[in-house]
Amino acid sequence: MDLIRVKDLMVPLDEYATVSEDATLYDAVTALEEAQERLDRTMHKYLHRAVLVLDGDKNVVGKISQLDVLKALEPRYKGIGDTSSLSRAGFSPEFLKSMMEHQKLWTTSLIDICSKAARINVRNFMHTPTEGEYIDEDAPLEEAMHMLVMGNHHSLLVAGEGRITGILKLTDVFAAIYDLIRKCPI
Repeated sequence: MDLIRVKDLMVPLDEYATVSEDATLYDAVTALEEAQERLDRTMHKYLHRAVLVLDGDKNVVGKISQLDVLKALEPRYKGIGDTSSLSRAGFSPEFLKSMMEHQKLWTTSLIDICSKAARINVRNFMHTPTEGEYIDEDAPLEEAMHMLVMGNHHSLLVAGEGRITGILKLTDVFAAIYDLIRKCPI
């Protein structure tokens, strides 16, 4: 079997949803929708689930996931800290639900969501990628799978020639592995 490299499965940066760091949440959602419409479904089975944030020099400085969008709409989540670790820390579902009332989360109506989204700057809620979220475009797929699993990431930023050249989505890696498994003779 031929070696599968990260660049074989990545979505090139110019095909992915991107916004400037001065953009609003509304701009980010619009950019994601536009990228979905342009998506080559013969190459990538699944829709994009994030937006990349670019600085003035077109360098990737952040990433916005679906959860980041939801958290941005309720600013009190910032005061809670790392929300992802709470459910894994063994807190009961009842305790996590009680936090909503105790922290006064989601007390305003979603009716004004459009105006709220237009006022929230992506710089204020984007995730800044860590060292473990980057992979070289020539790396073998096995290395990428290891990084996705160990980092619990949904995507990795792909680097080549000193710049980010694309994004490797967990969904595309899974689709490739799924296809390999289905082709195995039993």
